[in-house]
Amino acid sequence: MSNTGGGHKASAEAIKAAFQETYGHKYEITIVDLWKEHDAPHRGTRDRRAGLAVHERRGFRATIRFTNPKLVHVPYLSAVSAFVSRHVSQALDSYNPDLVVSVHPLMQHIPIKVLRDRIKSGASKPINFATVVTDFTTCHNTWFCPGATRCFVPTEYCRDLAISNEMDPRQIIMHGALVCVCAVCSISNFKYTHYSWYRVWFSPRDNVMNQRSKSACSLHTGRVERSRTHPPPQQVVVICGRNQKLQERLRARPAGAGHPLLHVRGFVDNIHEWMGACDAIITKAGPGTIAEALIAGLPILLNGNVPCQEEGNIPYVVDNRVGAFETRPDRIAAIMDSWLLKGGRHWFEDMGKRAKALGRPEAVYRIVDDLAALTEE
Repeated sequence: MSNTGGGHKASAEAIKAAFQETYGHKYEITIVDLWKEHDAPHRGTRDRRAGLAVHERRGFRATIRFTNPKLVHVPYLSAVSAFVSRHVSQALDSYNPDLVVSVHPLMQHIPIKVLRDRIKSGASKPINFATVVTDFTTCHNTWFCPGATRCFVPTEYCRDLAISNEMDPRQIIMHGALVCVCAVCSISNFKYTHYSWYRVWFSPRDNVMNQRSKSACSLHTGRVERSRTHPPPQQVVVICGRNQKLQERLRARPAGAGHPLLHVRGFVDNIHEWMGACDAIITKAGPGTIAEALIAGLPILLNGNVPCQEEGNIPYVVDNRVGAFETRPDRIAAIMDSWLLKGGRHWFEDMGKRAKALGRPEAVYRIVDDLAALTEE
């Protein structure tokens, strides 16, 4: 994988956790950031490209669209391979894997070419290669390489896209989207009502979680300001990630009568538990968060997206009637009012039921079982 955002690291950790839960110590799973750890000459360039998605939306959109056609990205990646194949080969020597699993769109063509060359030269035993697509709908074509042994996709849209990129339908398996194992265990079985370790008590309804997205962090202060119109007992949880300035700004807001009960948190590793305590979520259109929210049965209010990469997730949520999309803070507050107030309660509860039906909590375990079988082939 490559830890450039987009949930790739979380997906790798979900696979590792599912392997450990299902098979114990039978398999040794190593998570490797291939470009950062084994491609020193190009490390800085790729770090800057990762920041492009956040700070230069138009530039990122143009890059995605330009490189998406096969006639562009295949020769481009072949050229890049000439510079980085030695580092990839050294990584394979270091780890000596029985199976290689990619959870990043730029981790197919080059590693597969290096593996093929090593096997052909006798430098390596035959090794299967699997791709686990972490994007929900709008996928870059670099996800799909006919040289992969298996390609796991979350939706029919991704399956059709893989076939259009000359993958054999027999290579493609659709189980659903990857989510954290602890999210499956906690969210899908019951709903939390309190957290003793945070000393934060929630009433069993009308709690909203606002997960910060870098592309829309400027909206948060306005959104919380307008949330003051919510009568008790509504509460708002804002997960700010590593945005320290946003945390300080929100914590400095007035509290008490006439203001919403606001819980501000930084980076958390138990997002599934916060979801289990809430009744709705406001977030950008990230595939991992959407998948976890569906399993939790949470209506989803999307407030932003990464250009191209996450745009297709918006109609997926809206068309399946499990949420809405809005970027204006005043409209976001109005939508939450319509969802949480008694007049819209029936529609709100129906959204939650549809979300629950759309979630696939068993997907990560099915993917891991198939990956385990690949190690035996």
